[in-house]
Amino acid sequence: MSTLLENLNWRYATKKFDATKKISASDLNTLKEAVRLSASSYGLQPYKVVIVENPEIREKLKAAAYGQTQITDASQLFIFANDLNLGAVSVDDYIKNISETRGVPADALAGFSDMMKGTIANLSDDNKNIWTAKQTYIALGTLLSAASELKIDATPMEGFNAAAFNEILGFDKLGLNASVIATVGYRHDEDDAQHYKKVRKSHEELFITI
Repeated sequence: MSTLLENLNWRYATKKFDATKKISASDLNTLKEAVRLSASSYGLQPYKVVIVENPEIREKLKAAAYGQTQITDASQLFIFANDLNLGAVSVDDYIKNISETRGVPADALAGFSDMMKGTIANLSDDNKNIWTAKQTYIALGTLLSAASELKIDATPMEGFNAAAFNEILGFDKLGLNASVIATVGYRHDEDDAQHYKKVRKSHEELFITI
């Protein structure tokens, strides 16, 4: 079995974190870089990733997450916030980034730019927000895999009041929405869930080849 598969088998949705154990600055930077390198549609990355360490803010967020202790006991809380009502400005910023990074004249990217703008313009506001929220889950998956490679526990969470998170963090004023969150840190010795055998569908149940 490859190391990747071993690490994916090792990871689980940690229920109880050891609040005394913190992720090193080096490992945290690795997690951040992995998320930065994550795939997204067009490479547009229509979201922000907010890392919450402040204990007072995390206490407020815990109350908005139905009292789940992972919010406050984990080393860090990652909040993936999708852009609301994505538009031409974001595309222009992306095209500028491509031009500067690859040394390509912006004019040469006009077709790509127009294609992205046209696709986005044809979406309703609701569908744009659904699409940008979907992108956050790709980044979340990258975080989970990267964390497992470092033997860092990570728990994806959808059980939270997004409207309350948005208010606490001021996302409403930033045009952002809390889409999905993840807590990262190290499992507590008393977390019984670490001993549960992983349950997944078999290859025959999951995959269809045509």
